[in-house]
Order: sequence, then C-alpha cells, then structure tokens
Amino acid sequence: MTGTGVFMVATLLSLAVSWRYERRVPVMPLVSAAFVFVFGGLTIYLNNDIFIKLKPTLVNILFASVLFTAHYLRRNVLKHLLGSVLTMDDDGWRTLGLRWAFFLLALAVANEVVWRTMTTDAWVNFKVFAIMPLTLVFSALQTPLILRHQVATENEG
Repeated sequence: MTGTGVFMVATLLSLAVSWRYERRVPVMPLVSAAFVFVFGGLTIYLNNDIFIKLKPTLVNILFASVLFTAHYLRRNVLKHLLGSVLTMDDDGWRTLGLRWAFFLLALAVANEVVWRTMTTDAWVNFKVFAIMPLTLVFSALQTPLILRHQVATENEG
C-alpha cells in the first residue's frame, strides 16, 4: 500500500473512533477527510502526486476563507467549534479567528512554495517536521490572548 493509501486508512480509522466514542464526527475532521479521500484517491488513481501536494493548500485556504468570512459577517465560528472547551468574550473569539485565518493562509502559501520549488522528499519532510511544530507553536502563542479574554464560568465562582 502506498503512503497515501495508508494515510487514507488512518483517516478512516480516526473518523470511526470519533464516531464510536462520541457518536458524532466533528465538522473540521470530516471536511479534512473528504479532501484526503478525493485528493488521495486522485493521487493513487492517476499516479500523480500533485493532487496530494495541493490538498494542504486547498484545505488551509478553505478554512481560512471560512474564518475570514465569519469575521466579516461578525460570526464566531471558533466559538461554535471550541466554545465547550474555551470561554472567552466575543472580542477574544474574533481576534483568535483572525489570527488563525492569517496563519492558515500563511501555511497555504508555504505549502505552495515548498512543493513547487523542492523535491517530493523535501516536501514530505516539510509537511511532517515543519507544519505540525509550527502549528503547535502558533497555538501555544495564543495562550496570552485566550487568558486575557477569558470569561469566568459559573462553576469558577
């Protein structure tokens, strides 16, 4: 089985585990899975790795577009997705949403630059050893914003 095939199986298993334990599949992993299956399937069927290289760009642009549109329409998409985990005021949610939108857009641009200018092996290394650490660091850097805009819940007294 190809690396793409293994990734597709792993995606399917993660969705099954989510369904098994939560009786639902969150929207973002479901959308990501759809992209994995469409672009992974095209990669395998047409034996052309361009499709799997485009997937991160398109997923990040899609999510960034949703966040930019939500900001423009004054909707808190992240609050809807993460509101059960984080309690922040609306200004905090708007700022966090914009930050993530710009970060996702930067990841899309970075993915395009790397896959178009480097070897496939270099792109895979970038995806594995740069994207995830960058995302973790970016997430951690949001802590001061989250703490500054945190709203006390009733249980916190």
